[in-house]
Amino acid sequence: MKHRISKLYDTYADKLVEFSRLHGAKSWIIFLFIFVFIIVTGSSGFTLDQQKFLETSNVKSTQVDNCNLDQEVRGVWLTNIDSDVLFSTENTTNAIATLDQLNFNTLYPTVWNWGYTLYPSAVAKQVTGIELDPTEGLQGRDVLQEIIAQGHQKGMTVIPWFEFGFMAPADSELAQRHPEWLTQRADGSTMWLEGKMHERVWLNPLHPEVQKFITDLIVELVSNYDVDGIQLDDHFGYPSELGYDDYTVALYQQEHNGKSPPQNAKDPEWIRWRADKITNYMEELFDAIKKANPQAIVSLSPNPQGFSLKSFLLDWKTWERKGLIEELIVQVYRNNTNSFINEVTQPEIIAAKEHIPVSIGILSGLKSRNVLFGRIRQQVAITRERNFDGVSFFFYESLWNLALESPEQRKSALLSIFKNPTNRVNLACKQPFR
Repeated sequence: MKHRISKLYDTYADKLVEFSRLHGAKSWIIFLFIFVFIIVTGSSGFTLDQQKFLETSNVKSTQVDNCNLDQEVRGVWLTNIDSDVLFSTENTTNAIATLDQLNFNTLYPTVWNWGYTLYPSAVAKQVTGIELDPTEGLQGRDVLQEIIAQGHQKGMTVIPWFEFGFMAPADSELAQRHPEWLTQRADGSTMWLEGKMHERVWLNPLHPEVQKFITDLIVELVSNYDVDGIQLDDHFGYPSELGYDDYTVALYQQEHNGKSPPQNAKDPEWIRWRADKITNYMEELFDAIKKANPQAIVSLSPNPQGFSLKSFLLDWKTWERKGLIEELIVQVYRNNTNSFINEVTQPEIIAAKEHIPVSIGILSGLKSRNVLFGRIRQQVAITRERNFDGVSFFFYESLWNLALESPEQRKSALLSIFKNPTNRVNLACKQPFR
């Protein structure tokens, strides 16, 4: 009898525990009832009706062993800005090998930057006339495919990063060919300076043709490549000072009895109206991604909610509540410890942790801003103390090259915080809205 009970427990306990986790604390009553029922009836064998109940009780098949506390996202963003990591096969190969040795498990490589794709794109060629980023070192290669093949071979997750989103260089073929797609300020100007030096313009996320282009690009990618997902960020909104282009003004007037948008770009109702329109598009995009590739994770790496909404009209709190995000990595690039803690403990971040994997983006340095590893170590410790699902570093080049410590010191320090290999946190270990 003891052997039979033990066997029944081993076979079905995981599913019952998962049932209770998915349905809340009160479901333990159901758990106990079902388990006692199994034990009582176990002596005469487990019936097909009992088996059918478990299989149809909305219990996911994920085993508890795959949802343990040791899982952690250990990611890094790979970009072609201030970095040579993507400009040769050798550089890319060596980078992935080193990251694997340091027990990283997730790669976020840029695939949409400077108005170009970093993979051969029929959609981009049709719209811009250029199939692939023409920069030397990227021609004749499919960088994305190289990263997927090498990353997957080492058991790493590869989630391409749609870095520029709706932003484009002012002199890009995309901007020059489609000036009617650009949004503008109330004074008619379109130029926006990134980092106070790079001249950018912004595609209008509310324009149907822009939406089709971006959707086609992303669907093309998730359909043609064995990616684990796609990642967006704040560039999937646009600066709140913009939005006064003819298309947007006419749409606003249509919905407000002919009234024009407020001249104050920060007007709360005007902020909300534009943010809601972007959210509406995100709902359509999410469905298109899932239709093309149901297994692709929709990841988002925004700034904290207040800044993201007021500065870029991206209301990721609402996105998360609507089930439009399946992984959240909040960029918390702070020098001050108290400021860092304040940001990672915001209520919308804590709430999101209940439904999806939430990690924290940590700044490992910039070309013009070194970050000592002591601060990195401290911020990783803070995220672990507060039970976040992991971290991702911005960006690869500053992990050990753009740093005051030597590359050897930085690599050794990274290995000290990622001592052993581990898997990423699985979305199935959470309680998503969808």
